[in-house]
Amino acid sequence: MNQDTICAIATAQGGAIGCIRVSGPDAIEITSRIFTPARKGKKLKDAKPYTLTFGHIHEEENIIDEVLVSLFRAPHSYTGEDSTEIMCHGSSYILQKVLQLLIGNGCRLAAPGEYTQRAFLGGKMDLSQAEAVADLIASTSAATHRLAMSQMRGGFSKELASLRDQLLHFTSLIELELDFSDHEELEFADRSELCLLADGIEQVISRLVQSFSVGNAIKNGVPVAIIGETNAGKSTLLNALLNEERAIVSDIHGTTRDVIEDTVNLGGITFRFIDTAGIRETNDTIENLGIERTFQKLEQAEIVLWIVDATNAVSRIPQLPRYFPVAKGNGSFSYSTRPIWCKMPQPSPTPVSPWPLLMCNASPSLPKDVPTSTSFSKC
Repeated sequence: MNQDTICAIATAQGGAIGCIRVSGPDAIEITSRIFTPARKGKKLKDAKPYTLTFGHIHEEENIIDEVLVSLFRAPHSYTGEDSTEIMCHGSSYILQKVLQLLIGNGCRLAAPGEYTQRAFLGGKMDLSQAEAVADLIASTSAATHRLAMSQMRGGFSKELASLRDQLLHFTSLIELELDFSDHEELEFADRSELCLLADGIEQVISRLVQSFSVGNAIKNGVPVAIIGETNAGKSTLLNALLNEERAIVSDIHGTTRDVIEDTVNLGGITFRFIDTAGIRETNDTIENLGIERTFQKLEQAEIVLWIVDATNAVSRIPQLPRYFPVAKGNGSFSYSTRPIWCKMPQPSPTPVSPWPLLMCNASPSLPKDVPTSTSFSKC
């Protein structure tokens, strides 16, 4: 274990209150050198754990700030070491001055993530929980917060512990069978029981592996590619989803030539909407580069919103499957056969159609007779 004492600012800049955390074997002693309790005769080292002490941070005779100091004694602290937390005013000068005083009295500035590293090395949390701390700090939606909290509270660790127990049980049964294989009259486990146990373990492992892509999508935002031909209404849709003029809209074909991305939080989940260049045959070199990026985003997307001009939707929809990637992940998309009509504001005074078509993961095996707009639901 580390024998040095570390310190760092634990709060974001700009707030009214700032917090400096000190952890290590000499945390209480070093804090006592620069802190004087307001009550005369009281010393910080004599204070009970989990208490707040009001007083002053001083540099020789000069008072730097009035502060509250909380005290934690090993092993009942975040890192498992003796720790103090100094809560002062949020002035950057005050915070830096307190840090300088702590370092001048024997502390070392903590490296990024070192507090959680010490908690892990001290047995206060396992590796999965330590990783979840960073995810919790970086969480930007209810879904990412919920996922990080579940992992930090040991949800994933319990799954792994249960899986380990099942594997050990399975291994012990197999070893017993092998050790006494020459005694046919002895049977330690029914063969069907072993098969059921192996199948259950395989299902758990498969579920945990598949949960990675779900967790990754929740953390980074679910990528939603807005795809279609030129002037189908892709940029208009993006602007409507974001409620701002994020993309340039015009009646000129090939206006969007690069990828435009932005995020929207829907129901606690972050969706990353990606506007792309319209697909068409063109001799324009720059536009062709944009179309190449369109197909790259089509490959990477978890959800595809395919926009089709409603004036010729019946003829265009059956041609959509030829644009779909041949393989993704397990070799296929998950498709929905139900188109959704969405009324969008038009960028042009002479609109092509007031009802662009949204195809969300459109089916590669659409029926020959595509239904007319009267059979579709409007949103």
